[in-house]
Amino acid sequence: MIAKPSLTIGIEEEYQIVDPATRELRSFITQFIDGDHLVMVERELKPELHQSMVELGTPICHTLAQAHEELVKQRRFICSLAEQKGLNVVAAATHPFSRWRDQPVTPLPRYQGVLEEMQLLAQRLLIFGMHVHIGVEDRGFAIDAMNVVRYMLPHILALSTSSPFWVGRKTGLKSYRSAVFGDFPRSGTAEICRTVADWDNLIGTLTRTGCIPDGSKIWWDVRPHHKYPTLEFRICDICTRVDEAIAIAGIFQALVLWLWKLRRKNITFRIYRTELIDENRWRAARYGIDGKLIDLGKSEELPARALVRELLELIGEEIDELGIQTYLKPIEDVLIHGTSADRQLRIYDAHEGDIKAVVDHLVAETRAGIE
Repeated sequence: MIAKPSLTIGIEEEYQIVDPATRELRSFITQFIDGDHLVMVERELKPELHQSMVELGTPICHTLAQAHEELVKQRRFICSLAEQKGLNVVAAATHPFSRWRDQPVTPLPRYQGVLEEMQLLAQRLLIFGMHVHIGVEDRGFAIDAMNVVRYMLPHILALSTSSPFWVGRKTGLKSYRSAVFGDFPRSGTAEICRTVADWDNLIGTLTRTGCIPDGSKIWWDVRPHHKYPTLEFRICDICTRVDEAIAIAGIFQALVLWLWKLRRKNITFRIYRTELIDENRWRAARYGIDGKLIDLGKSEELPARALVRELLELIGEEIDELGIQTYLKPIEDVLIHGTSADRQLRIYDAHEGDIKAVVDHLVAETRAGIE
């Protein structure tokens, strides 16, 4: 029998640093770089490709309540650090109007290497995501869970959308980040790996042939982490509101528990074709919760909201077992009132196309849950 996974939680978020006067993205991370190293501050800052982006990650959390506490501390810390430099922080998956071609690259060798390899694709990667790690110690179960959970990920993407704008224009998509990142190799919906050996052979072939240095360059929407005993969920836009981020992390935790309980009973959930999951992924990125997704079991098109509620019912027992019902309440508010993308679009329309008003709104929402 497979031992129960620890179900620990870790959350990584990529934040925008903006100038309060111009509302443009501003270089930030270089202020904390000394040579090839980061100057130590209270929490570890992780530089990203662009200087206006900074990534932070919570410590390993054993409960969703602890993850909430740590994520609030994390956001409070980065907001305070930015304020000390006269800057603001935004949690959204794209900046409403800053131009990617104007953003300087972080002057560290690994990012210069990424730029050399990926060329314009890397320069254009001005997007901001949220990655959630759930503790899964058994590698075989991690592979099984990855195969199955692919089906549910478009539903969760629809709940997280926060990137309706790109270089000052409405894109018509709720998650434009998904489209931008889709240009990268080894991204998008995970391929099916039937066994741990399948996974090891894939990584081994790519590393031996010089395609990638290690499994960290597999950028699928969900993957077993190459270094830590976790299943890493990478599909989401960063959530503007901290309580929505925690609710989504709770869904991932409950899903893994649900899948483990099925596996313990020697039961599984059908594994669907990548092409069908990609159709739902596109619909989630395009329409968010306002659209329709395909119920692949019924071969029927249904409202995204209905399928999200069905998903929550499916893992309801696990939500109760984990005691996280309160933390998932924001999901119902999202289903009624919309995601960050929907709120941004409403602000834009209410201010007659004033894109800077959207940035002000994002700054305020990012801070709302941490003060």
